[in-house]
Amino acid sequence: MSGELKYGEKEIQEAKLEVWPNPNPEKNYTINITFPEFTCLCPRSGYPDFATIKITYVPDQYIVELKSLKLYLNKYRNQYISHEEATNKIYDDLYNLLKPRFLEVIGDWNPRGNVKTVIKISSEEQGK
Repeated sequence: MSGELKYGEKEIQEAKLEVWPNPNPEKNYTINITFPEFTCLCPRSGYPDFATIKITYVPDQYIVELKSLKLYLNKYRNQYISHEEATNKIYDDLYNLLKPRFLEVIGDWNPRGNVKTVIKISSEEQGK
């Protein structure tokens, strides 16, 4: 097996969130995105953590391009990051990129060690 990255690994490594113009900026409408195979690594143990990431937003001028979002979320799979930090970083990155009218990100983490965690951050809670 060669040391070269496979094309998917290369796409993930180079991933950057991209925007598209909102085709209907005059309307308030909700976009719901579910990413059921999110994974990252526990910063303490190195064990894998798994979650369903749920993103709900009302766009203003931009919408997120879905393939770029998928690749961006896959970038976390080899990162040592806590549940709280990952959920908040996804929120911050999307909010800063899109400047939506409303944004909510929920990290619904699979139980590990008999502990289930759900992290929710929304623009309503942030006052923005």
